[in-house]
Amino acid sequence: MAVKRNEKFRGKKTHGHGTKARRGAGKRGGRGMAGGHKHRLFHITKNYGLDYFGRHGFKRPQSVVKADICINLSTIRENIGSYVEDGRAKKVKGGYDLDIRKLGYTKLLGGGSIGDLAVHVISPASSQKAVEKIEAAGGSVTIEQY
Repeated sequence: MAVKRNEKFRGKKTHGHGTKARRGAGKRGGRGMAGGHKHRLFHITKNYGLDYFGRHGFKRPQSVVKADICINLSTIRENIGSYVEDGRAKKVKGGYDLDIRKLGYTKLLGGGSIGDLAVHVISPASSQKAVEKIEAAGGSVTIEQY
């Protein structure tokens, strides 16, 4: 009859597994990031760089950050009819009058095309391309701050 493994190692301290191998994660030098500042420091700095640990840079407070709410020319062209119905734009002789602040926007961008729609836009800010496209269609852009 064969000898069972636990009987084979009776009297032996480690039963053939060394002094650390059967401890929890002992053979691997700890779990996770254990040893990151000791025995694994070389590997972390080699693979991830010297800036891996610590905080770096500066994040501006959200109360200081100004984010523009933008609208494109294509959106104006698609929705000008509903803006007139809601009273947020006026149909005048030769085009439309539109104040994008009434729509809740703070900047006019030149995305898309305005077509041949003559729109006179009042805006707090505008891109150069938007101004060029509107003027080419026979409209105008007036920059007015709040």
